[in-house]
Amino acid sequence: MKKFAILTDTVCDLGKELREKHDIDYVKMNYVIDGKEYPASLDWEDLSAHDFYDLMRNGTRIRTTQVPREVYTERFTYWLEQGIDVLYIACSSALSGSVNLAAIIAKELAEKYTEAKVICIDSLCSSLGQGRMVITAALMRDEGKDVDEVAAHIEATKLKVNQFGTAGSLEYLRRAGRIKASKAFFGNLFGVKPIIISDKLGQNYAFKKVKGAANARKEIASLIAEAVENPEEQCLYISHADAPEDAEAFKNDILALVPFKETYVNYIAPIVGASVGPGTVIVFCYGKEVTIEGRE
Repeated sequence: MKKFAILTDTVCDLGKELREKHDIDYVKMNYVIDGKEYPASLDWEDLSAHDFYDLMRNGTRIRTTQVPREVYTERFTYWLEQGIDVLYIACSSALSGSVNLAAIIAKELAEKYTEAKVICIDSLCSSLGQGRMVITAALMRDEGKDVDEVAAHIEATKLKVNQFGTAGSLEYLRRAGRIKASKAFFGNLFGVKPIIISDKLGQNYAFKKVKGAANARKEIASLIAEAVENPEEQCLYISHADAPEDAEAFKNDILALVPFKETYVNYIAPIVGASVGPGTVIVFCYGKEVTIEGRE
C-alpha cells in the first residue's frame, strides 16, 4: 500500500502530543494584530493562549487570514517529492476559503506529480470536530486502510460529527461574520447564553438560547446525550477559549449523563479563537447525522 500523509490546518485545535502520536502534519493560517502578521501556531509560539485572549478581553481586534498559497505548495510538495500521497482535511468552507485554494493547488501539482494524489476534504466543521476527523483518519491509516478508503469514510461520515457550544459573547462571531441567526440574540439579553451548532452547510448557527451558564451546560449535556452513538467506544472532545474551569464543568455535566470512553480537552487555537472570543466552550461527539440548515 502506498504511504500517505495526513494534513490539516490551524483550525483543528489539536495539541502537539496528539499530532505527534498520530503523525499529523498541518498548515498554518495567520492572525494579524495591529498590522503585524503572525503564523497561527497550534503550539502558541508567539503569544501564550492566556495573553492572546487577554488582548481580546481588553478590546484588541484580531483578524485572521486563510492558509497562504506558498504554504500549501511547500507542504504538499514536501510529501509528494518523497513519493507520499496527501490527504488534507480542511476547515469548513463556510468559514474559510482555504480548502478551495488547496484544491486549486492540488490540481496544479497533479500536472507535475502524475502518479501522486492530493485529496482535499471540506470537513464542514472546525475546532476539535475537525480534529476528531483527523484523528479518525490517522487511526484508519494505522489499520492499513489506503488513502481512498480513508477519504471516502471521512466524506461519508463528516456530518455525523456533532458540535454544541456556547460563547461568552456573540459580538466576536458577529464581527467576524461567522454566525447565522445572530440577530435574535443581540440587544439587552443579560445572562442569555446562545447554543451554537455547526449545521449541515458547515456554518456556525445559534439555534437556541437559554438563561445562564449553568443552564447552558445542562442543555448542551442533554443535546450530547440525544445526539451521541456508542459513547462507550469514543472520545468526548472539548475545546475552550481560555476557560479551563468552564471546560471542566462541561465535562463533568456531560459525563454525568453519558459514559464516554475518554475525554480530550484543549485550548481553542488562534484562528477559531479570534472569531469566538474568550470564554467560549465547544463540545464534540460522533452520533446522529446533522440535518439542521441555519437560516437568518
